[in-house]
Amino acid sequence: MPFDYSLDFQNIDFRQHPELYRIGKGEQGVLLIEPYKSEILPHWRFKTPEIAKESSEKIYEMFVAYLEQNDFVGADMARKFMQMGYTRSRRYANHKSGRKYKKGSSQEILPYEVDPIKAESAAIFKAKWLQAKTNEKYLQLLARHKQNYEL
Repeated sequence: MPFDYSLDFQNIDFRQHPELYRIGKGEQGVLLIEPYKSEILPHWRFKTPEIAKESSEKIYEMFVAYLEQNDFVGADMARKFMQMGYTRSRRYANHKSGRKYKKGSSQEILPYEVDPIKAESAAIFKAKWLQAKTNEKYLQLLARHKQNYEL
């Protein structure tokens, strides 16, 4: 089931109403779902490999804590932040400005300017993201959430 952008995100506590949460694709909703956004976002950083390592480890720690509480929405949000750490680091690794497309164009891709530091940050987040999305308990909670709420 697709991510539902029509919900009143400012007034929904998804910890209290996990039935309203839709996984969507990739990172959809990562900056909308509360209280998780406010819990995880302060720890999300990727400027250097050292910062990315500390950030990804903290977010993974939160991911595990959510799993221990059987809180699928929290775990999925942590997974999305790790995924976003990878994709944003990769974007800056490929394009110094962080923009993929030429200003004013949605089709003309800017030339690559490879930044090995951001590429290393991306690799750090990618490893944690892959660890999260293949976690056995996460996969069990994912299947249960889909079965119960995403019919």
